Amino acid sequence: MTDKKPIKTVIINDDITIANDRPFVLLAGPCQIESRDHAMTMAEEIQKITTKLSIPYIFKASFDKANRTSLNSKRGVGIEEGLKIFEEIKSTFDVPVITDVHTPEQAPMAAEVVDVLQTPAFLCRQTDFLTAVGKTGKPVNVKKGQFLAPDGMAKVAEKIAATGNDNIMLCERGASFGYNTLVTDMRALEIMARTGYPVVIDATHSVQMPGALGDATGGDRTMVPVIARAAVAVGVGAVFMEIHDDPDNAASDGPNSVRLDQAEGILSTLKDLDQVVKGQIAPVFA
Repeated sequence: MTDKKPIKTVIINDDITIANDRPFVLLAGPCQIESRDHAMTMAEEIQKITTKLSIPYIFKASFDKANRTSLNSKRGVGIEEGLKIFEEIKSTFDVPVITDVHTPEQAPMAAEVVDVLQTPAFLCRQTDFLTAVGKTGKPVNVKKGQFLAPDGMAKVAEKIAATGNDNIMLCERGASFGYNTLVTDMRALEIMARTGYPVVIDATHSVQMPGALGDATGGDRTMVPVIARAAVAVGVGAVFMEIHDDPDNAASDGPNSVRLDQAEGILSTLKDLDQVVKGQIAPVFA
């Protein structure tokens, strides 16, 4: 695929729109909802940073992690409790929220509360699942499978768009290289952007080492700023980043989560880069 489609805009609410030629939006929070109090604290602290930096913000967390390495790993609080917590976060902090869904049945339930639905990478080719998510009418952040070439995401987007829902974002999170390593090919951002849909860089899952710890996934959080800076320098519509106040003791994805006390510095640099790419030179995806 060589022809570029016109740039598409995904509208989240009156304050937040996502497009490849607009200032990036941050999708961030802990990997999973560990408790009501922790989720509230993280939403509040990240919002303080994004407000200070004037970065549009969507709170992210998962009510269920259905793809953990071990059967005994913590999965989260479940959909009923999770949606209650999301409702409270929205009303308390006036921020939109995004969460994963894992089955067609979960999609309409989650759509009653959350602003953006996210599809896990392993499910990006599951037609019934994608169409169920699309039929909710909610914006969808669909993650590219670690096994899928970036130009394959055009067909993934077609499945969702066939439901009449064109509010689609395409998310890069690395490709499998051997057994326990992911590699992020920055060409994928440009290739997916040719569809016109906003491109999201998942900077934290891109540095995962799947199953590397035996009963859990490893990772290298020191590489998160590297991936994020490179992607923003290419030009993306949004940055996905898991942030935790104590990642070494996080319930999931701790090794590749950004420390809360380091988030402001990372995001400040990303904003500066984003302004250069989209303001002082011609937009990359024009």
